[in-house]
Amino acid sequence: MHRLTGLALVLVAAGAMAQPIYRQVDKNGKVTFSDRAPSASTEPASAGQQGATAPSGANAAGLPYELRQVAQRYPVTLYSGDECGPCGAARTLLTTRGIPFEERTVKSNADIEALQRLSNQNALPLLTIGSQQLKGFSDVEWSQYLDAAGYPKSNSLPAGYRNGPVRPLVAQQATPAPRGAEAPAPAAQPAPPPPASSEPTPSNPAGIKF
Repeated sequence: MHRLTGLALVLVAAGAMAQPIYRQVDKNGKVTFSDRAPSASTEPASAGQQGATAPSGANAAGLPYELRQVAQRYPVTLYSGDECGPCGAARTLLTTRGIPFEERTVKSNADIEALQRLSNQNALPLLTIGSQQLKGFSDVEWSQYLDAAGYPKSNSLPAGYRNGPVRPLVAQQATPAPRGAEAPAPAAQPAPPPPASSEPTPSNPAGIKF
């Protein structure tokens, strides 16, 4: 168990047996993947069928056409954390296979709360393929779902391809300067003294020059 800023993150490495993965579409058009056999209204996953959303952080520019189409239908996002062995194994699997993916890190309390809202748990790693969530790392299970989504089984990324930068799950807000912390205005310079006069005055009856 890895504790982070007062809240616990459970690092999960889930095991899974090889089994078919099916693509299912509900009446609202939401696409999910499942290891349950399809009913009459569902069908096995197919790379050519319409999916969920376009990739957000993964760099789709420059990808081969077929891979770009899959990445747009079923964008992949890895949610990871520091000192998380399974997260490193998950990243290696995606990188070795040539999966274009976005990585979001979970470090702050705000990140952990956002992860709990997203997945109803506080375990890492978490992988999303389109709207499908895979909780806990399993190379066999993850590979099955990537296969079902239509991703190539071997690396087909162009040479020099790089995924987008790793970002925190919750965007960091710039801390506004406290009120009154603006740079102080330059102090007013005292008015120059009047020219010395040798004429007698009530305060200098002798007319002495200073």
